Amino acid sequence: MIYRAPGVYVEEVSGGARPITAAGTSVAGFVGGTPNPGAHVNEAVPIENMTEFRAQFVRDGDTSTPLANAVAGYLQNGGPRCYVVNTGGIDEPLVGDGRGRKGLEVLETIEEIAIVAAPGKTDPISYEAVTSHCEKLLDRVGILDAPREFTVDQLTKVGTAPIPGAPEPSEPPGLRPRMSPHGYTAFYAPWIYGPDALSPRQMVAMPPSGHVAGIYARTDAQRGVHKAPANEMVNGASNLLYRFTREEHAMLNVNGVNCIRFFPDQGITLFGARTTGDAEWKYVNVRRLFTMVENSIGRSTRGIVFEPNDYNTRKKVVRDISDFLRILWRDGALLGRDPSEAFFVKCDDETNPPEVVNAGMLVTEIGMAPVKPAEFVIFRIGQHQAGTETTEGGPNA
Repeated sequence: MIYRAPGVYVEEVSGGARPITAAGTSVAGFVGGTPNPGAHVNEAVPIENMTEFRAQFVRDGDTSTPLANAVAGYLQNGGPRCYVVNTGGIDEPLVGDGRGRKGLEVLETIEEIAIVAAPGKTDPISYEAVTSHCEKLLDRVGILDAPREFTVDQLTKVGTAPIPGAPEPSEPPGLRPRMSPHGYTAFYAPWIYGPDALSPRQMVAMPPSGHVAGIYARTDAQRGVHKAPANEMVNGASNLLYRFTREEHAMLNVNGVNCIRFFPDQGITLFGARTTGDAEWKYVNVRRLFTMVENSIGRSTRGIVFEPNDYNTRKKVVRDISDFLRILWRDGALLGRDPSEAFFVKCDDETNPPEVVNAGMLVTEIGMAPVKPAEFVIFRIGQHQAGTETTEGGPNA
């Protein structure tokens, strides 16, 4: 602005603050065969409701598929919207052969997707495809369905793809997906029984992944991503194909299998919140909280790229990230009596020595103390004589 005439001049000056906004956590991507196998093959189609799904993927006379029932279950349980990728048939693989993007690869370009499922795809190759997809992108988690038919013992053992020509195994094969060390997948059993998405008067068996993804979204909206998506009613489920006992549930829980249970006073309830990861990433909500924070910081600090790697830039980074984490702490996502116990953000000469600066990097260290679910609630109950207590000096009335 050029000042020539006497008077008062008002200018807007940026304060330099770049508030970090939380990345979305509830949008799901579903991959598999749709009722019309020729509709939008290997395209990511956004779906807001079942009317849109019918318009895009259902012809007159088409019958439901596991994916169709999963989308309906997702929307029934609180899912806001989702993306559907039709692989061209329920038996088609989830990834392509290197000639163009297919199946899960189509979802790689959509940043807002935070949950991925391939409803009804319960073989080791499909499990590996979903797990590898999530581990590659690091910004989403996968929900895996247990097979429709199983034994409890099989669910505790990792399964492998059969080798053509190899002899049949002497023991029943394992059915559990492999461990994802950092907890990028979660495994759910059993299948549920409910109204068919296209013929509501007909009851059918369906994989639970769509309903579970909707519960993730519902919990995020009502409580936040830091709340474990468990002990929640499964809307749209009328029965279970298998009812686990308490002892079976105990065996499966320690092996990373999340059980859907029936309780007479609650109904059909999702009653597990574990990932397939190791002890550090054991809980679904911890994995999803860290993923959300990482995505939020990564997307909201892009403006820092190519800025001078000096004191002022580092100070802005610490301020913006600390403000964001302080909000999470106030919302109950981080554990601590005050922010200093809940998180730390460090970006200084120690994290950015000359060799790091010369390499064009700006390094920030962030630590968080996530809130973990009270998975086991224990009440110690005993008897005592009313009105008396025993001390070292003898009884006192």
